[in-house]
Amino acid sequence: MSYGKCLLKTHSLGIIARRLTKSSEMALQSQKLERDTNDPQAQNRPHETQLYFEVPMYQWPIIYAPDYNIRFLGLEKLHPFDAGKWGRVYEFLKEAGMLQDDTVVRPREATTDDLRVVHTKGYLDSLKWSITVAGITEVPPVAFLPNFIVQRKVLRPFRYQTGGSILAGKLAMERGWAINIGGGFHHCSAAHGGGFCAYADITLAVKFLFEKVEGVAKAMIVDLDAHQGNGYERDFMNDDRVYILDVYNRGVYPHDGYAKRAIKRKVELGHFTEDQEYLSLVRTHLEGALNEFSPDIIVYNAGTDILDGDPLGMLAISAQGIIERDQIVFQKARTRGIPIMMLTAGGYQKCTARIIADSVLNLRELGIISCDEAENVPKPTETKAIQRSRSDGGMLGKLRSCSWVTRSQTQDDLQEQQEHQGVQQQDNNHEQAHKSSL
Repeated sequence: MSYGKCLLKTHSLGIIARRLTKSSEMALQSQKLERDTNDPQAQNRPHETQLYFEVPMYQWPIIYAPDYNIRFLGLEKLHPFDAGKWGRVYEFLKEAGMLQDDTVVRPREATTDDLRVVHTKGYLDSLKWSITVAGITEVPPVAFLPNFIVQRKVLRPFRYQTGGSILAGKLAMERGWAINIGGGFHHCSAAHGGGFCAYADITLAVKFLFEKVEGVAKAMIVDLDAHQGNGYERDFMNDDRVYILDVYNRGVYPHDGYAKRAIKRKVELGHFTEDQEYLSLVRTHLEGALNEFSPDIIVYNAGTDILDGDPLGMLAISAQGIIERDQIVFQKARTRGIPIMMLTAGGYQKCTARIIADSVLNLRELGIISCDEAENVPKPTETKAIQRSRSDGGMLGKLRSCSWVTRSQTQDDLQEQQEHQGVQQQDNNHEQAHKSSL
């Protein structure tokens, strides 16, 4: 399908889905307000959860479950989002010899009680209407499916990814970093979903940390997805504990002017922005944000829809540029000793799974992320050959070029990389102390 046809199809589907949901949302609005007003259970109440659990030290702080992937009669193909991206990222990391089935963390599904930490009862009730979910996912045929099927095949994967994002916050505080191979539903707020985002996993992850993890009083959200993160921005509108850095294309969805008021450092890009300008802006504004605000954790929304040719992101960043971007963010966090959790967010081309995997492998190759216990777990005697990357000459070639890019960075970045060895030793000492206490 040509670029123009793909964009037109996506736009048309979105319009149809939004029209379908308008009447159902109006019908539910009065019910929602009444339920939320009379609900005796306050949203900020302390609650028991199964989403936080102890993770063995021989497992990477990388979170994934096969339940993440959406597969149902091909309906997932009606939206440009690659609904099987998460599984392919995991398989690429396995093929590279980094992960094994027993060295990756399997999350649990977020329950209604977990979701109620942020979401209104009225909003969660609205998801029992298939037409509402059709609007959120922008796949109109979903409106005609029985809701029990929609819950199982569409919303359940989102709930598993949300559980993974919440767990990533806890793991990042314990290990210094964590990656959820999923999540990043930044268009969903407490009372409204949209843009293929049904649950507010970013807001949930931060609020769980504030409520349940000692020592977390301030959080920074670094959103480098191509789209504005209007969901959590609305949730944290008047919360001084949360600092938001959002770098996005101002010419694409969602155009949420009200939500922009919550952004502490706003970087708006034009269509087809390229690597040099983009990476310079990311480096400058991330440094500026960290000089203005000292967070206890960084929530990094690492969308790959900035990739050149993405029909919805409309930017022109290369695969190499995405890998360098992730490296910049992780280096800044790690050298300052700030725990960081990464979510994979948007990305609407098949090759983005390969790029995400390449980026994680690059961080490992450079020693920015590590897990000695996981590396020492015996590996199967037979492993599959590493598949050639579709992005810029293969995975190994990309890693070599990333090393070259690192050597050509500014003096500040060079100094950060030299300092990283000391931070890594601190992490190892922290992990050993944690292991001894178990």
